[in-house]
Amino acid sequence: MTTATIPPAALDEVPFDERFEALLEQGRIEHAEERLQDSLRTFDAAERLAEQGGDRRAADRAFVNRCTVTLDLERELATEPFHRLREILMGGDDNVNCRLAAYNIARAYEFAKEHRKGLFYARIALDRSRLLEVTGWLASSHNQIGNFLLAESRFDAARAEYEQALALLPGDQPSVPRAKIYDNLGYALVVVNQVEPGLRLLYRSLRMLRALGTRREQVFPQLDLCFALLEVGRYRHAMRHGAQALMLAEEAGDQESTKHALFLLGEAAQQAGDLSGAREQFERLQERYFPEAVYLPEVLLTVDVRKLINLKT
Repeated sequence: MTTATIPPAALDEVPFDERFEALLEQGRIEHAEERLQDSLRTFDAAERLAEQGGDRRAADRAFVNRCTVTLDLERELATEPFHRLREILMGGDDNVNCRLAAYNIARAYEFAKEHRKGLFYARIALDRSRLLEVTGWLASSHNQIGNFLLAESRFDAARAEYEQALALLPGDQPSVPRAKIYDNLGYALVVVNQVEPGLRLLYRSLRMLRALGTRREQVFPQLDLCFALLEVGRYRHAMRHGAQALMLAEEAGDQESTKHALFLLGEAAQQAGDLSGAREQFERLQERYFPEAVYLPEVLLTVDVRKLINLKT
């Protein structure tokens, strides 16, 4: 049952627990369907309902779910919700809320590029996942830890975390979490010059996300494929994936991925011998993200741009 199936006149007759759980489930479905604004509103409604009922743990549950969506949309948390997440974690009286709080704190630090702090909280999230014995959360925590290790160039350790995350997921069942891990492991292999096995995983990730109809997440394997194909000199193919990444990043309002796509598209055009195309992409990059650095396009035309960016930081 969801709140949408309950007649408004009868809503007050539905027990609080059922109404609250229905809202949480609705918010999760909207999140999975990439209806992020709808998901925010639904989790907000769940939090208000819990507050009206005087149930602090339920209010915290709705809040930590809402933070997950906020991070997807904005790649950061304001000071007040960040502090509330820490209070929920420090309170320690509900393992589910603590796990979700720690995981979101780690994500916030990941976006802020504070990897050491993020890794600390990611490991707390993993410990709570072990207590709860939730396989999907164990997998996502190993994946998150892998991301921090990769950002610190600890490639072997990152690869081990991704492989452990994959081993926790059932069979070869298509899912967004599995596709994300394929992407991360594929990129980790590419950066240590295992390009062909890395490419296979990146293509597998992209195919899975397309089959699942998930557009926002496709930007990451598209970017990683652009990078990997540059590494093996397939510049036209790299440009195609870079253009797709740029389109998807702009569609999602993902500024960091848009920036990475412009860097890589400029490099792909330059390597393909299209200097005017490369200059155009670098000028777009400079005007949008580095308006004071008018010299930047000329500088980027003289260096290997791939050495300037890490797509997983």
